[in-house]
Amino acid sequence: MSYTSGMKLLLEILIAIILHPVAWILVLINLAGRNDLTTLQKFIWGILSIVWGIGPILYILVGGGTLW
Repeated sequence: MSYTSGMKLLLEILIAIILHPVAWILVLINLAGRNDLTTLQKFIWGILSIVWGIGPILYILVGGGTLW
């Protein structure tokens, strides 16, 4: 992991913890643009990302998504 991608990941995690509503909206925008997921997978990730603080972090680390 390069310095830039590590800093981006750290910043995304901080955004997810502190600004959860913004992070949740960014997750939904990212989900809408992804073609590698089915509608059901998008729905499940949208629901999971609602969990305060940890939902968007899980999406970033496990779901292969980004917030921008």
